[in-house]
Amino acid sequence: MEKLNRRTFFKAAGATAAALTAQAHALAPDATRPEHGTAAATPGAGAQAHTAYLFFRPDEARFVEAAVARLIPLDANGPGALEAGVPNYIDRQLGGAWGAGERLYRSGPWQPGLPGQGYQLPFTPAELFRNALRAIDDDLRKRRNTTFDKLPGTDQDAYLESLQTGNQNLNGVPAHVFFASLLALTIEGFFSDPIYGGNKDMVAWKMIGFPGAYASFYHLVDQHGILFTRPPMSMGEDNRRVIHVVPASAQPRAVGPNPVAGAAKKGGA
Repeated sequence: MEKLNRRTFFKAAGATAAALTAQAHALAPDATRPEHGTAAATPGAGAQAHTAYLFFRPDEARFVEAAVARLIPLDANGPGALEAGVPNYIDRQLGGAWGAGERLYRSGPWQPGLPGQGYQLPFTPAELFRNALRAIDDDLRKRRNTTFDKLPGTDQDAYLESLQTGNQNLNGVPAHVFFASLLALTIEGFFSDPIYGGNKDMVAWKMIGFPGAYASFYHLVDQHGILFTRPPMSMGEDNRRVIHVVPASAQPRAVGPNPVAGAAKKGGA
């Protein structure tokens, strides 16, 4: 598959297109992508080690941190998902009302559905992640006597691709369903407003030139062909530009659709 320069790709396509074409960006070998354990990857990994997670257990957090670092990597163009705090975003989503399936249909019957019928599993997002992560950990310990975070970067990519294209059973969760959910949450956490715990220091917005949550652009209505140079703004900023993150228990769904986010009606029943 064709290799993509990350900065060129994101600037041209933006966050929405990134969700549609992330496979080429996330899993293709890239000479600019630091391998696991290299010096370039160390600062982000060290910063994440001090994160106080609400939902993830230590072994789960190690997988998520390593996985998102491969999906949106740190490279010469700027921070990746790990440095942007994406694991914290995912943790807060899974540890809050959305993760508990607050608006998810839970009454069955649970039957395989057609592709257009959306999510058809009985699990809440939190249950889906917990079951799948436990199965992945068991699989790698049995087959390779190691854990995902200790694999070389190329092996991590190969394993993620096997999840993306496979249908292996991860404690009741099809592997491709888990991968789609992980990828969607990674992209959301990278591009969402920092009020939800990801996009730390608005690094993704700065990279693509997105202004954020300015309430009005009225003073620019009659000005054309000029470059907008003001720094991006979060919904959670106070008058000192300090961003106040919404508590996980009070967080609504942050951005767009997710494979696990919305089955209000069971199509496969």
